[in-house]
Amino acid sequence: MSDHQITAAAEAEVEFEVNGRPRVLRLDPRVTLLDALRERLRLTGTKKGCDRGQCGACTVHVDGRRVLSCLIPAVAVQGRSVTTIEGLGGGERPHPVQRAFVACDGMQCGFCTPGQIMSAVGLIEEGHAGSDAEIRDHMSGNICRCGAYQQIVAAVRMAKEEM
Repeated sequence: MSDHQITAAAEAEVEFEVNGRPRVLRLDPRVTLLDALRERLRLTGTKKGCDRGQCGACTVHVDGRRVLSCLIPAVAVQGRSVTTIEGLGGGERPHPVQRAFVACDGMQCGFCTPGQIMSAVGLIEEGHAGSDAEIRDHMSGNICRCGAYQQIVAAVRMAKEEM
């Protein structure tokens, strides 16, 4: 075999929970959590923005903590619990942050909205929604190209009161 040939990595079996449901996938160990969610599980609410961990569009929760799913190999969530935007709320009753984003017009084009919402839920649960400055600081990893930042901060404040 030549040094220039690329060989496929052996697949790994990954067992984890996604939005409360147990899942088992056989994946190339190089596959990111983002790609496993979108391409293998068809959970396309989580967006692929920069694919470099700089925009926050791919934010999900792993064991209740905010993470950038484009930076995490799917094999790293073995035995863990993942929550995506599809896992928030319950059917007819959206999550308080989702309702607040609608009420405050916290989305413009909507592309960044799933990542913004997942970050907002995380920062409220982490106790980092004490002031507008603190909200802005803890949401700074989520970019909104439309500039809906004032509405997003208002939505976080509103949701905090309901959670």
